[in-house]
Amino acid sequence: MKPIQFNDQKIDSSLWMQLDHLVKALSKDDELKAEFLVHSYLDPIRKKVYISHFWDHRPVDDMVFGFKTDVYLRSLGNYFFTDYAIIQRLLEKDLLFSQFSKQLFSLMEDLRIEDLIRAERPGTKTAFERRKIMYRQHFQTQLVANLERGYYADALFSQMYLQLISSSPVLLWPKLTSSLDRLVPFFKGELIKVFDSKSTKDVYEIVNNIDRSLESNLEDDMINQYFHLPHFKKDELTISDLKRKSNLNNDDEDIIEDQQNKDQFDEEMPTWHRETKEQQDNFLHFELEQGTKTNLTADTGREGDDGDQAFGMVQGGQQKSDRKDFTPQELVRDEKYKDKSQSNVKYGRENRHAKKVNIESKPVTIDQYAQYRQVAGDVAPYVKKLKTMMRKILEQKQNSPSNHLHYGRLSKQLVRLYTDEDYRVFYKKKVPSVKIDAVFSLLVDCSASMFDKMEETKRGISLFHEALKAVDVPHQITGFWEDTANSTKDYQPNYFQTVISFDQFSAKNSGAKIMQLEPQEDNRDGFAIRCMAEQLVTRNEAQKFMLVFSDGEPAAMSYDQNGIVDTHQAVLEAKRNDIDVINIFMKEGPIEESQQKVISDMYGQRAIFVEEMKRLPDVLFPLLKKLLNKSFQR
Repeated sequence: MKPIQFNDQKIDSSLWMQLDHLVKALSKDDELKAEFLVHSYLDPIRKKVYISHFWDHRPVDDMVFGFKTDVYLRSLGNYFFTDYAIIQRLLEKDLLFSQFSKQLFSLMEDLRIEDLIRAERPGTKTAFERRKIMYRQHFQTQLVANLERGYYADALFSQMYLQLISSSPVLLWPKLTSSLDRLVPFFKGELIKVFDSKSTKDVYEIVNNIDRSLESNLEDDMINQYFHLPHFKKDELTISDLKRKSNLNNDDEDIIEDQQNKDQFDEEMPTWHRETKEQQDNFLHFELEQGTKTNLTADTGREGDDGDQAFGMVQGGQQKSDRKDFTPQELVRDEKYKDKSQSNVKYGRENRHAKKVNIESKPVTIDQYAQYRQVAGDVAPYVKKLKTMMRKILEQKQNSPSNHLHYGRLSKQLVRLYTDEDYRVFYKKKVPSVKIDAVFSLLVDCSASMFDKMEETKRGISLFHEALKAVDVPHQITGFWEDTANSTKDYQPNYFQTVISFDQFSAKNSGAKIMQLEPQEDNRDGFAIRCMAEQLVTRNEAQKFMLVFSDGEPAAMSYDQNGIVDTHQAVLEAKRNDIDVINIFMKEGPIEESQQKVISDMYGQRAIFVEEMKRLPDVLFPLLKKLLNKSFQR
């Protein structure tokens, strides 16, 4: 019986990667990421653009238009045109109907920045028109349902949305309550102001007016949530994002008399202080925790003079400074401000906290020898057939003549002397040597989900080992997994157990160590592929193959959805280094189409699907045969 699946929502990883790239392109911020959530909003603190699930389960074109409009509004609209200090003021304000007012603010702000986006990028108009049609249908339905249930705040919100997107100024309003009906002219007048609003502050004033007008005219706040206005904790806010001002350590004040003859000017100068994570390339550095409060306004400053130059301290590049001798201790001290995770960025941003841990194989036990002898016996017919086929190919290539050469024995067919400009009339009767110029790296997913597939996987791996060993092709077999129990936000140990190494692949009874591979915990595929690719890049063989045996999507700490994109990028990086990455996807039973699409999104056309584990050797044999045949070099 097939088990019931709860929350089996599948994300089209290919579409998600497109949206993620679109987010970065529009915002010009490589750290900003796309994620799916119930409601859409921008989180400037965590660097996330959340795309709403509201657009799911629609025709493909409508769904894509919906997703893209969310991206436009967040990564282009909110990112550049929304003042989050005003949003913070609204959230801290004691609103009479907070749910209604916050959602109305979010709706109006979206409409305001939508006009700015349309003007800046006319190509977005089609997507926004589709968005408007879908939302109109939705709120028309919601209006009827809310009126039937007596949810008058929700009904008022639905009607306000329909009024805002209506092309007619005389849209008929339904009967709500007698007190709300009297306010309809006032509501219409305030809603018209949205189209003249120039800033987030203008939208704030409109919402504030409507909220005050509802006092004693509306009994209950909204029940449903259609839009979301993010609330950030005070300790999460930054100066650039939400205009936060820190308290001084001292609380004394000084009165500064206004001097009218002083020139005033506006200028923003980034500074460094204790709460900055890393030093910026600033000319002046100040500590902001000490000082005296004055009555100087925040947007004025004094004119600088020549004496200020003394505060600039500069370390010269590649030469000593004659003003300051920077000792090694001072340089080490400054290193603490650098991002310690940068050393691991070469394995991908999603893996910057992943730590590679190599595990030595244990001595082979008697039981493991016995198990491997049985497995080797099962795959022996395949190995014998492959070895015979390889020998015939070698003999054929050695004995077959090579024609149309520039030198060698003169051919009897001399017509080419008259027909071709390039005189290739020589041949060689026998080619002296042919070899398989290839190297293989086999990566085995040792996650917990492999518990029912590991035994058959070992049989497939043993086929590769015995066959490659028989034709003297260097190879390596490594199991990988992440230690979930000991993982933290800043440290994720990833274990690599190499049971067959490049140095010992031809050793007698070396294959018995394959039996030591066992299912463990999670799998971080992109990190594992990059680590193994590092080793393959240093090899001299012409053909380099990496085979990844797995049974599903990547799953590790903070890696669930991002792991698909990261693995795809790792495969592309390996390909650029002339490494052919092939995935062997294994499952006991039919493979769903959605699963096939996810694997294909990660590995492209280089994915092989195995639905019956007992058939694994039958699937791997033609693959191995094809790869070896491709690798013959003179």
